[in-house]
Amino acid sequence: MPFSGHTPRKRFGQHWLKDASVLESIIDAADLQSDDRVLEVGPGRGALTERLLASRVEAVHAVELDTDLVMGLKQRFGDQIRFSLQQGDVLSVPLTLPDGTPANKVVANIPYNITGPLLERLVGRLGKPVERTYSLLVLLMQREVADRILARQGQSNFSALSVRLQLLARCRSVCEVPPSCFQPPPKVHSKVISIQPVSLRNQLDLVLADRVEFLLRKAFVSRRKMLRNSLGELGSLTDLESFAKKAGISLNQRPQELAPCEWIEMAKNLNFENKDGKQL
Repeated sequence: MPFSGHTPRKRFGQHWLKDASVLESIIDAADLQSDDRVLEVGPGRGALTERLLASRVEAVHAVELDTDLVMGLKQRFGDQIRFSLQQGDVLSVPLTLPDGTPANKVVANIPYNITGPLLERLVGRLGKPVERTYSLLVLLMQREVADRILARQGQSNFSALSVRLQLLARCRSVCEVPPSCFQPPPKVHSKVISIQPVSLRNQLDLVLADRVEFLLRKAFVSRRKMLRNSLGELGSLTDLESFAKKAGISLNQRPQELAPCEWIEMAKNLNFENKDGKQL
């Protein structure tokens, strides 16, 4: 039988999603169409893969690191012409189908220990866009990270990650996933979210994106501080107050109180040099 004798490996963060209602919620959120080519990251034993192939998608391409699971997946799905499988690290292997065409959607229960770098590879980062954007990503991830991505300004978990992802994509919650939905159950709660990346032509230009990223790094390293303190080294208080006024914000605010659009306005008005003399 496929996967006979295989046990979940902690170093790969393996927890098999077994809850049928969560699996169906993922499929529903993906809005799968007949011309969709789906990338699945870490298919495990294939519970989600099975449902993807039961839909009308054109192709499902899975990337799995665990060589033992690769053998089981080949036994289980190898006779399906719409299924292809690649063994390797999703952070480094080419993410294309065997014929060289790209996937247009990503649907996955992702390994929690690579969430940050994986999001960067799939969605990009401010000032460094991906070569091509996916039309939709539906991802199951650790709830703490998902809630930070979805957080709004003023909430305690609103962070630099919140600003970055909300400037790069439209993000929404799909469903909560308690530990009991997995085998073995993880120690953390999980959540499924939908990420719809902004098209490349509608993303911030690279210079402005770099300025936003620079401000986020400066401000959120001391999130409890007012902006007048965390950004103090960028110029004199008079200069800071002037550019803050143009941006429509107050230097008495803390970074988690500013919406993504306000970070853009701040970056637009940033016209002085940092302490190293680099023009921003």
